[in-house]
Formats: sequence, C-alpha cells, structure tokens
Amino acid sequence: MIPAPAPVPALESDQPDFAAVPERAKWRYKPRKAFWRSRLLRAVVLITALAICALAILALVREETGTEGFLVGLGLAVLPVPLLMAAFRWLDRVEPAPWKNLLFALAWGAFASTLVAILANSFAVEWISSATADPGSADTLGATAVAPVVEETAKGAAVLLLFLFRRRDFTGPVDGLVYAGFTATGFAFTENILYLGNAFGEDMDLGTGGLSTTVGTFFVRVIMSPFAHPLFTSLTGLGFGFAALLPATARLRRTRLVLLPLGGLLGAMGMHALWNGSATFHPLAFIAVYGMFMVPVFALLTWLAIWSRQKELRTISGELPAYATAGWLALDEPLALSSMRARALARGYAARSFGKPAAQAVGEYEAFATTLAFLRHRARRGQAAPDFIAREQELLHHLWQRRQVASPALTHAARATGRVWAPPQYLDYGGYNPYRS
Repeated sequence: MIPAPAPVPALESDQPDFAAVPERAKWRYKPRKAFWRSRLLRAVVLITALAICALAILALVREETGTEGFLVGLGLAVLPVPLLMAAFRWLDRVEPAPWKNLLFALAWGAFASTLVAILANSFAVEWISSATADPGSADTLGATAVAPVVEETAKGAAVLLLFLFRRRDFTGPVDGLVYAGFTATGFAFTENILYLGNAFGEDMDLGTGGLSTTVGTFFVRVIMSPFAHPLFTSLTGLGFGFAALLPATARLRRTRLVLLPLGGLLGAMGMHALWNGSATFHPLAFIAVYGMFMVPVFALLTWLAIWSRQKELRTISGELPAYATAGWLALDEPLALSSMRARALARGYAARSFGKPAAQAVGEYEAFATTLAFLRHRARRGQAAPDFIAREQELLHHLWQRRQVASPALTHAARATGRVWAPPQYLDYGGYNPYRS
C-alpha cells in the first residue's frame, strides 16, 4: 500500500513562516555533506576526466583522418547536433532537465564513450583477426557483435551515472529519453568526424577532384540516419526512466530496478546489431531494415515520448489543485500550468505588461510549480525523500515570492485558452442545487 504524502501546508498569513527550512539555508535547502562528497570536488574531477578523454579521442581521430580530414569531418559532423539537441530539449519542456546534466551527457557521449569504444573495438577486432587469421570476417564480426555491446554499454554508463547521482532530476521516461538522446548525439558527433574524415581522405587519395565518397557518407550518416544512435540508446534511457517510476513499496522493487535498465540495454544492443549487420551484409538489406524496422520504431518511440510528456502535464493538473484549495495558488493556475500553450501565453502577457523581468519571474514560477507537482507525485507513489517537507517549503516560498506577478498572468492565460476552473455540477448545496431544474 502506497503511503499518503504529508498534508498540504496551510496558508495562515500573508507572509508565512517556514520553520522547516534551516535558517542558515536562506530559503535554499542545502544539507551538509562531507568534503569528499562536495559538488565542487566532484565537478573538478569530472571535468578533468572528460577533458583528458576529449584530448585523447580527438588526437586519435586526427591521427586516423589527418588534419584536413579532421577539420572537414568536424565541420560536417556538427551540423545535425543543434537540431537533435533542440528536438530533445523541446521534448523536455514540461520540467526541463538542468543544463549541467545535459552537457555532462553530451560530453560523456562525445569523449568518454567514444574513447572506450574505439579502444575496445580495435582491441577486439585485432584479437579476432589474430585468432581466426581472417581479417575480413573479424571486421564483420566486430561491427555486428562487438561494437553494439561496447558502444551501448559505454553510452548507457552516462544514463546510469545520472540515475544514481542526479536522482532528483531523473523522474520518468522523458528524462531517460532526453539524457540518452544527448549522450548518443555526442557519440554520433565524434563518430561522424571519424567516418567523414576518412571518406574525405579517400577522395583526396583518388585524386579525381570529386567528393563522391564524402557526399555519400554525409548523406547516409547525417541526412538519412542522424537519429540512429539516439534511437538505440533511447531504449536504455527508457529502461532507467520506467525504473524511476517504481514506488519505494513496490514488490520486488530492487529486482525491477536492475531488470528494467538491463532489458533496455539489451534492446539497444540488439537494435544496434541489426542496424550494423544490415549495413555490412548487403545494401538492399540496409534499405529494408531502414524502411521496415528503424522508421516504424522511431515513430513509435516519438509517440511514446509525446505521450509521456502529456502524462507529465496531467500529473501537474492532478497534484496542484491541493495547493490551490489550501490558498497557495489561484483556482485556475493548475489548469494553466498543465498547458504548454497557456504557459507561453502567461509569459508573453507578463512581458508585454511589465517587461522582461516579469516574464522571467513567471517562467521561474512555472518551473517551481512543476517541480512541486512532481515532488508531491513522487511522495504519493511512496518515493518521498527524507527532505520532502523542507523541499516543499522551499518551493512554496519561491512561489510566494513571485505570485503577485505570476498569478494574474497565469489566470489571464487560463481564461484566454478556456482552461478555467468550474465547480462540480451535482453537489447538494444545502438542499438547493442551482444546476438542477
């Protein structure tokens, strides 16, 4: 049985006193931590490690492609990156993930994952070649059996780290998809530098003045399949995302916490192996797999991502009315906050009426209200953290600071979009019901 969350704090005065928040925090709840667990130390270690990986992988790629090939590959490989990042960011508009988490995922995919992959794949292919004395079959086996396992494991490590150490920002399938997408986008970026740089080098070696190999590689990897790596790794992200939904009191929760991500990882490996195998064996097989399998799966995952986002909006409309009833929010605000159109309209209204700072305050109000809704939703599912009360008090305080500007803007947006609160139609008003004839 899932325990009920703590009751909503009562609104007792115009400026309530939040005793749950320590005085030293100054409305920012920061529990004391040991030095070795401090954010600064971990950030320095992480940035240093990623920088070393970046220098190593870029040096390896430049050595493989040559300086000209590296620059050409870099210029072409960067083209799809902003589009993919914008697509995943759009998907995450309800409760946007912190940019520091997204940049970590992107950097891990571009540098750490690719470094592990290129070293492990090279070692595996050389070992298979020496064991079988057949370099051709070693390359095929490496592409279809070794590379999917190594690469998806390396990319999945970023999602695992975010799941373990940024659990507050990892609340469901949408977060899993976004983190996996950013990681895979970084991985594809560095891999495309290698492939495009090598293709350019082949064209230069032919000496015909044409760029047919480069153009063909660019068309296949950047135009036709920029979503390939994000599609594979998204299965791993979904596994972690559904694991994040498990209530603390669920039966066999620990087992499911392992099985769901593992199942997603195995699915990513299998899809990656199918994709690499189709490209290795025959061009017609590649086209068949692309059209009959990859495109439908991509469409299915897109639908699932949009459905998950709509579910997040329904969570907001279901959790925030408790705070509206207690007086923290206006009655129309939960409905406005559960509509992306109404949110944008509220920010625009505040900007036109009071300027850019007001629009920023409304945006912050929307973000804090969304976090509050998900915080309470997790508590309702039995996933309340030990600092639930302090976090709730902190978020309510931030809302209170901005309510004079944000509440009228959201109320206006609710009415402009038709998302207004209406009383139930069939209540018995002391024997008289105005809704009955």
